[in-house]
Amino acid sequence: MDRRRFLLSSLAGAVAAPLVDSAHAQPPKGIPLIGVLWESTIAPRAEAFRQGLRELGYKEGQNILIETRTAEGRVGGLSALAAELVQRDVDVIVTAGTTTTQAAKRATSTIPVIMTFVSDPVEAGFVTSLAHPGGNITGLTNLGPELSGKWLEFLKQIAPNASRVGVLMNSATRSHRVLLKEMTNAAKTLVLQLQSVDVRDANALEGALVMLKKARPDALVVLLPRGSEDQEKRILEFTAMQRIPAIYHGGNS
Repeated sequence: MDRRRFLLSSLAGAVAAPLVDSAHAQPPKGIPLIGVLWESTIAPRAEAFRQGLRELGYKEGQNILIETRTAEGRVGGLSALAAELVQRDVDVIVTAGTTTTQAAKRATSTIPVIMTFVSDPVEAGFVTSLAHPGGNITGLTNLGPELSGKWLEFLKQIAPNASRVGVLMNSATRSHRVLLKEMTNAAKTLVLQLQSVDVRDANALEGALVMLKKARPDALVVLLPRGSEDQEKRILEFTAMQRIPAIYHGGNS
């Protein structure tokens, strides 16, 4: 059984049904109730969740129920929404991202929490380790440090003559340090030299790009999370002006 199916089985076995709110109605006795906490509505993810449950034989409204709370981007409201789910006495809480998982963690230490789209649950304090989570939180992480070597392989395929690769990162972020370590090992095999440039906040980006320009990398890896539209545009402008390929770790988590 693969990890995705195992988690869905564990989740559904403990709880859940339709992604609809029933703030005042009590769920029928004997039907498990899942609480889902979203920062904003992401329809494809919600449908994928439903589909996974259907594949395991769980029919919404019949043998599984789901109680949804969505902040619609209002991060400050997540704590109150998580508290509502606890008051609803849900059997389990499913979260998407670091901020929603933090809210669930603050709200309960007893109800199981299944996290998704969390880049570094160890650094965030959700689990003791990936192998032995401990506590009431488990789930998925999108850190995947072993994939960082593949990024360099892709860049090498795009730019076969590349010898120097710049890395935009925040050294204060544990996941970035882990990814850089994995890339450093892969770079030796690919005969690539990494030039990491630290970006602690948005104000440091311009200085980092000046340093990169002087280093004259042949390609770029961006570990930074998605920032403002201006910041993303500035990085894209830089790679276009330098005429170098770039690969991006992902968005916010």
